Amino acid sequence: MSATLYEALGGLRHRHGGGLVHEHPHDGPHSHAQAHSHRHSHGLVDDSIKRSRSGLRAVLASLAVLGVAAALQALIFVLSGSVALLADLIHNAGDALTAVPLGAAFLLRSERAERTAGLFVVAAIFVSACVAGIEAIARLIHPDAPSHLWALALAGAIGYAGNLVAARVRLGAGRRLDSPALIADGHHARADAYVSLAVIASAAVVAVGLPIADPLIGLAITVVILRITWQSWRTVRGHEHAH
Repeated sequence: MSATLYEALGGLRHRHGGGLVHEHPHDGPHSHAQAHSHRHSHGLVDDSIKRSRSGLRAVLASLAVLGVAAALQALIFVLSGSVALLADLIHNAGDALTAVPLGAAFLLRSERAERTAGLFVVAAIFVSACVAGIEAIARLIHPDAPSHLWALALAGAIGYAGNLVAARVRLGAGRRLDSPALIADGHHARADAYVSLAVIASAAVVAVGLPIADPLIGLAITVVILRITWQSWRTVRGHEHAH
């Protein structure tokens, strides 16, 4: 879904929204940007990114990657009809929408424009999540196993790879620019890659004869997106009240 839907694995912990925090254990020396918790919020842009054209290029490049991944997933969704894939492509497209407040902040240099764009992102993510949730519930009521399972697994791999590339771009730029926000976004994208792996799991479980797994995984991803929507709304509203 915003510089924006997760609990990751191992030592990774992050919370989305106004108090979004990423914590990662470090061994050995690390930079100041890595030495503390990294803050990031969907729909609003950190000052360290707005001040830097290099940061802007990094974010736009990573979002372009996510946009391409979501577009490819959309094509495969038309073939497969997988609800789990629908939820994941909405998830990745929602992250791509974070370019809207970023562009507003950088081009207009207006906090009000940034907040308005942030509200747009939150609304778009919410509507998309509702669509995914309704489709998943409908599929539970009227079962219809997805087809083209190899293509479905490929779509999950595309989402996984796209998020890993986005993570590498953001982390590299964040460390060069000493930007905690970009570093946090990089860890967020890396965590999102594991959500895309759920699509591959859906294809595998359907292949062994359990088609109900597809809408159930779709619902699980939808819940993650809705959680992001709520926390992003709190972030945007909190900034409005602060100003």
